[in-house]
Amino acid sequence: MTKKSLSIRENTIFDGLFTKYFLKSLFTLWFKLAGWKICERPPEGAGVAIAAPHTSNWDFIYALGAAVLQDVKIYFSIKDSLCKVPVLGTWLMWLGAMPIDRSSKGQGQVEQIKAFINSQKDKRVFFLFTPEGTRGAVSKWKTGFYHVAQGCKLPIFLAKVDYLSKEAGVFHTFKLTGDKEEDIQAIQASYTSIQGKHPKDQYPLYDGQLPAISEAEAAVIRALYSFKGVATKMEITAKAKLAELSSNMLTLLIEKGLLEKSEKTPESKETAYQLTFAGKGCFLHLSPTL
Repeated sequence: MTKKSLSIRENTIFDGLFTKYFLKSLFTLWFKLAGWKICERPPEGAGVAIAAPHTSNWDFIYALGAAVLQDVKIYFSIKDSLCKVPVLGTWLMWLGAMPIDRSSKGQGQVEQIKAFINSQKDKRVFFLFTPEGTRGAVSKWKTGFYHVAQGCKLPIFLAKVDYLSKEAGVFHTFKLTGDKEEDIQAIQASYTSIQGKHPKDQYPLYDGQLPAISEAEAAVIRALYSFKGVATKMEITAKAKLAELSSNMLTLLIEKGLLEKSEKTPESKETAYQLTFAGKGCFLHLSPTL
């Protein structure tokens, strides 16, 4: 006899009066007393959310608080065998566990999410992944979240729990370009300025807060990101809608590690510029969406 596969539960801890009144009141009070805040402008609709850096069990508590306060439903992957355990399984499913059957006959993660989001189009639904995979130190990310986002045609919500700024929530909605390696490196660069509870254990390594930049410099970074490659000083000036772009400003951005010179373009023979990965990571903090 074939065992029935489990599917994602629609009603979880994030639905109903318990969350609307008790949990919201609890987290509102907690965040206020602890001095924490949530990121503004939470994204709408469904998406694959990655939470990093992950160095402590407290990360989930603050992420949960941000989700509850912004009316977000969180789902996380777990072996379907655990969800079939009496009492424990029911409790895990109520918390938002997404049962994954890893057998060849089981319904895969992508197919399960695709089927589920059709009924959740008007809600904020985050399928949560921790790319580090563990609270301990790692040397690389697990990139299954990228495969899921690509297969489900969903954006990637970049979420953080920053213990320095005491801020939790999604800071950017990343739309995949199709170049996995470039996308992953740009996303990782945005997390080097976010401090986990235990900075020495996070990956990528914590590199300090973002460098201070002016509004004009931010306009240059946004303009260069839109080119998806290299651009000359004249092209950057026009795209950034600046009256003037000084060479000194470009030099300062190079010194801050956000910009670098590229080879001269064969057409104009002018010096061209492009963003470093640190510059791309900075852009993801400057703009909520692409």
